[in-house]
Amino acid sequence: MIDEIAYPKRILTEEEINILNKKYQPLSVDQRINELYHDFDVNEVMLTSSFAATSAFLLKLFADINKQQEVFFIDTGYHFPETLDYKEELSRKYNLNVKSISALKEEHAFTTKDETWKKNPDFCCSINKVRPLEIIKENYSVWVSGLMEWQSDHRSTLNIFEQRGEILKFYPLLDVSKERRDSYIKKHQLPFHPLVEKGYHSIGCSHCTVPGEDRSGRWNNNPKTECGLHL
Repeated sequence: MIDEIAYPKRILTEEEINILNKKYQPLSVDQRINELYHDFDVNEVMLTSSFAATSAFLLKLFADINKQQEVFFIDTGYHFPETLDYKEELSRKYNLNVKSISALKEEHAFTTKDETWKKNPDFCCSINKVRPLEIIKENYSVWVSGLMEWQSDHRSTLNIFEQRGEILKFYPLLDVSKERRDSYIKKHQLPFHPLVEKGYHSIGCSHCTVPGEDRSGRWNNNPKTECGLHL
């Protein structure tokens, strides 16, 4: 059990963020994660994982460097059973301290009855993914995410550190190529999400995910490309 010490939430200046980006840009991924815990206490850091296709990549890196780091999983209530099984597998394999968060019961029930994902997927994501995380974001200064710039046009515009509202986003994998990621996964024999072998390469909620390369299977037949967490 982690002894949680209350740390005041920090809002960095633009100059401070520029300094961090210059400092972290030439570092390897391992070095970036190590350095994060010199610049911030573990209790200031929020790490999230969707336990999707290749989530083992980022989670193993953090588990190897800081066993104290908590991992937040947003349980939308609409995940594939395989995703929940994958979460349990990685939690055991890397001894992860995973905490699940979810929408208010009545709000989630509304989206189920309304089938909101069919008519307004942005609103469905807002209720079941964005709002639950907004509540806990208030307790942290830095939010770690495994986004990589090759995954979408939006992601290709990011820096390693980006201010998003009142939290600093940290993307340690941002400039990792697909080839480097896959090489690491093969070298360390990391387990893939069970649905990858069935043609799913980006995995979200079961209602809105179909087999497809990269992120093409997300929100099929809809121009939507992000759930809203990272915009």
